[in-house]
Amino acid sequence: MKVFSDKIEIQSYISEEKSNGSTFGFVPTMGALHEGHLSLVKEALSNNNYAVVSIFVNPTQFDNEEDLEKYPRTLERDVALLKTVSDSILVYAPSVDDIYEGNTKSEQFSFDGLEFEMEGRFREGHFDGVGTIVKRLFEIVTPNNAYFGEKDFQQLAIVKKLVEKYHIPVTIVGCKIHREANGLAMSSRNERLKPEYKIAAPFIYKTLKEAKEKFGTKSAKEVTEWVERQFAKHKLLELEYFIIADIETLKPVKRKSKSKTYRAFVAAYADDIRLIDNLALN
Repeated sequence: MKVFSDKIEIQSYISEEKSNGSTFGFVPTMGALHEGHLSLVKEALSNNNYAVVSIFVNPTQFDNEEDLEKYPRTLERDVALLKTVSDSILVYAPSVDDIYEGNTKSEQFSFDGLEFEMEGRFREGHFDGVGTIVKRLFEIVTPNNAYFGEKDFQQLAIVKKLVEKYHIPVTIVGCKIHREANGLAMSSRNERLKPEYKIAAPFIYKTLKEAKEKFGTKSAKEVTEWVERQFAKHKLLELEYFIIADIETLKPVKRKSKSKTYRAFVAAYADDIRLIDNLALN
């Protein structure tokens, strides 16, 4: 396994291996790796000769400076964890300067309105930051395929739109949400949960599953109101939003249609830790 911190060096290595016919699957991460990340890496390895894992805490996608400062940085542990998976992994762990070359700011993007729904309503400029770093990483790594988890379903939709609009030659692969035994969606933020909040957090997935059952017979409005009532009664979790949306537009559904596919999305605070999750409804 090789670890690179310089974009020129990793580009040279990838270019040489591509000339020998090798293919590359890419898993962009912000580090603090867990089993959810490893499942993406294993998927990349099953379909490519190499997996490239970037480890970079991207400053342009944080709307909260404190959140950026608190984000766990565990490079040595992450590299050790990846070594247990395969030798056919390249790690790209750049500095901010290596990525942004002294100009650490976001480009502005249009994602045909996807960026204004859900996360975009609560995290101003977030998806400009996501688009900027993903586009830059694709330019550096030039992968054949790139793997993203469905936990960040809106991000996955936006990356697909980015590739489509900018004609980037990479296939985007969405992978199912990896969950802890209690149902909590795996996230690097979970490590920061205090014990009582760690116990409380699986309520999010439990509520999503119950909402899915209710969606079979009730309207989106009725299900949404029910979910809001459940969170209002919970002493430790504070609901930021619950939305049932069309997976194509990510706009909240007003009236169900049998011809459309829907997904439920939730964001909630456990103390000062923001957790997100989602579930297919039909």
